[in-house]
Amino acid sequence: MGPFAASGERQKPEHLSDLLVRLSRRSDDSITIRDVAIALQDRSFGAFLLVFSVPNLVPMPPGATILLGLPLIFVAWQMFASPQGRIYLPRRIGDYGVTTVTFQNVVNRILPWLRRAETWVKPRFWFLETRFSERLLGIFALVLAITVFLPIPFGNWLPALALAIIGFAHSECDGIGVLVGSFVGVLSIVVAAFVIYTAGAVLLMVF
Repeated sequence: MGPFAASGERQKPEHLSDLLVRLSRRSDDSITIRDVAIALQDRSFGAFLLVFSVPNLVPMPPGATILLGLPLIFVAWQMFASPQGRIYLPRRIGDYGVTTVTFQNVVNRILPWLRRAETWVKPRFWFLETRFSERLLGIFALVLAITVFLPIPFGNWLPALALAIIGFAHSECDGIGVLVGSFVGVLSIVVAAFVIYTAGAVLLMVF
C-alpha cells in the first residue's frame, strides 16, 4: 500500500534515509522501536524485513539462523495477517529503545550506504496498492522467512538476501525492486529444495 494525497494523487514517499535522519533529530531523550514503527507507518513491514534480514547475511555459527529467523517470521506473518496493514509490536519489544545520541550515531554510520542504495531503489511501478496484494506478498515473505529459519546447509543466505531486497524495495515503494527480490526468493526456494532433496537421497543411499 502506498501513500496518497487527499486528492487521490500519489505523493512521492520520503526516502528511508531522510525519515531516519528526521527521526534522529527529535528532541526526545530516547527513541524506541515503537517510535520507528510509527514513523514508518504502512512502510514498516518492508523496513523491519530489511532490518531483520541483514544479520542473516553475515557469517554466523551453525544454528544461528534458527534464532535470527524468528523475527523475520514474526514480521512476515503480520504482513499477511495484520488487519491494519501495519506492524504490531508486543509492549516489551516496542518499548525497547536507545538514547537519541546512540540512534544518531547508528544513522550517521549507515547513511552513506543507504544513500547509495537509494540511487538504485526508488518509487516506481508500485503495484501493492491494496491490502490483498500486500497479503499475497506477505505469504511469500513468510515462506522465505521459514526457509531462513530452517537449518538447511547453504540454504539460508539466498532467501535472507531476497527478503532484504523485498524489504528495502517495499519501504521505498519500488515495484521493480520487489519483483527482483521475488525472483531471487523463488530461486532461493528452488536451491533450498534441491539441497533437501540431495541430502535425503544421500541418506537413503547410506542407510
